[in-house]
Amino acid sequence: MKLTQFKFKLPEAQVALEPPFRAFPNPDGTVDKVYHRDECRLMVAHRKSNSIEMCKKDAEGNDMMDADGNPVYLGFRDIVNYFDDGDAFIFNDTKVFPARLYGTKEKTDAKIEVFLLRELNEELRLWDVLVEPARKIRIGNKLFFNDDGPMVAEVIDNTTSRGRTLRFLYDCPHDEFKRELFALGEAPLPRYIIDRRPATADDMENFQTIFAKNEGAVTAPSTGLHFSRELMKMMEIRGINKAFITVHCSLGSFEPIEVEDLTKHKMNSEQMIVGAEACRVVNEAKQAGHRVCAVGVSTARATETAVGTDGLLKEFDGWTNKFIFPPYDYGMANSMVANFYHPESTMLMATAAFGGYELVMEAYKMAVKNGYRFGCYGDALLILDD
Repeated sequence: MKLTQFKFKLPEAQVALEPPFRAFPNPDGTVDKVYHRDECRLMVAHRKSNSIEMCKKDAEGNDMMDADGNPVYLGFRDIVNYFDDGDAFIFNDTKVFPARLYGTKEKTDAKIEVFLLRELNEELRLWDVLVEPARKIRIGNKLFFNDDGPMVAEVIDNTTSRGRTLRFLYDCPHDEFKRELFALGEAPLPRYIIDRRPATADDMENFQTIFAKNEGAVTAPSTGLHFSRELMKMMEIRGINKAFITVHCSLGSFEPIEVEDLTKHKMNSEQMIVGAEACRVVNEAKQAGHRVCAVGVSTARATETAVGTDGLLKEFDGWTNKFIFPPYDYGMANSMVANFYHPESTMLMATAAFGGYELVMEAYKMAVKNGYRFGCYGDALLILDD
């Protein structure tokens, strides 16, 4: 397929800049926000019947309307109504670290954004990073990250046009160094959010799943952000099983595709781990004929990397650069929940490969028309095989 087949007009106002919230006005005119991560909208696409649901149903099976005649949309908590005892969800339990730092360049005091990608050498304090503006940062430059502390880094290598290797000059135990480094950082929100508002203290909690466990991601597995403790409890009561794998989400999904022919695009690699317990939960559900739901594109891509020729999940510890776009036959999950993503994004392509290009693009058309929110903090699309 071609890149332009995934192009559509997305109104800027429908790009979510924060999670769903309830506003509580104060007497002084300020507003307190209470975030509710599971209160986004849910759309449901059925592959076999080629149909799409947006609204709750009444006793006769008709779309519900409120007193003013407006549609009553499905909410994310309604997802439990599409699954039964014995079904299984696969979650990504990676943990996002505060990867975006701001420092100043020696002598000039120019403000430099440093985005931490991964630690290269624990003993030498070497990190792979991106810098902005990159033209100002050369080998040998030093960056200072606070006015009253000793956090200093030296540029020791150029890796790409924006990539650099930094050596942090901080003599202390490694745990203390990591603690001090991360204390200087902020939530690594996508550029499309940062360009419109600054990150806040709330973002470090909101941009993290409630089941985050294994540190290593520089962006959140966004579909997992919708799951609250209350919703997870509802799933447990219904008898829905949970499997956890780890995929350390990188910035690769946000890199623009620069070729029209999708077969020529190369994805960045992401580290992933699929353990024995996850394989047991998933394979038991699949062999018993139950639904297996991949939560998010990172999870779907990882399970496609680790699926065997028998359609069962295998243990895996390594890296994946799998790029999924239509036509593609998924071998592992038979249902999937994903966010609504930006035009021409790799996440949209992987979603379209799962649900079918025509059905998913029709769902996106309906989402734009009906005011659904897009992006990491946006609304969700559930794709079922019925």
